[in-house]
Amino acid sequence: MNTRYETLGGTGRGYYVPLILLGALAAAGLAASHYMDVHGHVVTGMTNQVVWGMPHVFAVFLILAASGALNVASLSSVFGRGEYKPLARLSGLVAVALLVGGLAVLVLDLGRPDRLIVAMTTYNFKSIFAWNIFLYTGFLAVVAVYLWMMFEPRMNRHTKTAGTVAFAWRFILTTGTGSIFGFLVARQAYDAAIMAPMFIVMSLSFGTAVFILVAVAAGRLAGRTLPDAMLARLKRLLGLFVMAVLYFALAYHLANLYVTEHHGVEYFILVDGGVYTALFWLLQVGVGALVPLALIYLPRFSARRWTPAAAALVVVGGVAQLYVIIIGGQAYPLSMFPGADVSSSFFDGVVASYAPSLPEIVLGVGGIALALLVTLVGMRVLPFMPDRYVDGTGG
Repeated sequence: MNTRYETLGGTGRGYYVPLILLGALAAAGLAASHYMDVHGHVVTGMTNQVVWGMPHVFAVFLILAASGALNVASLSSVFGRGEYKPLARLSGLVAVALLVGGLAVLVLDLGRPDRLIVAMTTYNFKSIFAWNIFLYTGFLAVVAVYLWMMFEPRMNRHTKTAGTVAFAWRFILTTGTGSIFGFLVARQAYDAAIMAPMFIVMSLSFGTAVFILVAVAAGRLAGRTLPDAMLARLKRLLGLFVMAVLYFALAYHLANLYVTEHHGVEYFILVDGGVYTALFWLLQVGVGALVPLALIYLPRFSARRWTPAAAALVVVGGVAQLYVIIIGGQAYPLSMFPGADVSSSFFDGVVASYAPSLPEIVLGVGGIALALLVTLVGMRVLPFMPDRYVDGTGG
């Protein structure tokens, strides 16, 4: 049996209240960006030591989640798992929306968004940032074609080919994002080849968590509940990806502890980093990994309501993990002369202080709101929602 799709119906408060709320948050994010643009980054918590602030945490999270949100579509068309087909279109829409939200935050945090024209016309191909221009825009184009193959019955036979290209592209994209940090040898917290594969598994985990939350919410808006069997499949996927992220985080820190020159930054993150240590152990490891794994695998939490709760905690842990990586990695002082103590009037050898300002947080939240707004409008305009869910390999 073929799955029929329809647009998100209804014109009541259940649709317009979220629409207005998300629109207001997105507008607030734009206003926060304008405020920072007019007054300069002095109104933010960023300094010449911490140049990537809270907006970058939100932006990177959304970009990684965009790649991972395509998991369901890939499982359906690339790996032949027909039971995921009813949610394949929604998977593509969420992926595009998350990337749009992430890129909006990234561009608006430049201080001079018009400088993006320079980045798009002048390329230094030794820089991973130049490659990311192609990776991000290419992902949008590839997923758009992928969705076209799903929508147009005459093109359905090419869905697997388009899905395979999208599957490969998202791994390349996430590798590029992880390489931004892995190639920065000046920062001891970044300089690690494992960053690229770790960002890949982070994208799988974050994207699956966000997709579960969106799928459950979309089902409620459409008046049809996501079946227990489908939710159980997504829950098992999320559990595997959370364990993979935990494994790569463990491997990353063990590898750093093996290398003497990284002992300082490891002690800073794991033991004596203040807020970064607290975020690592309490939110990243505890709330973002151990608690969700308990909710996923312990029989006493088998009720369907615990799956969205686990997904929400993974999102919180993911933001905390990126905060520790991005902000904590910059806060730790540069090793100008390895093996020597360095001090000067330029804060050499001093841990940089950073506290996110309200405009930074509002800009990041605005990017999330924009992603959800694109998803909500997309479901209303085009037939992304299945009229029914089918268990098994049909439909």
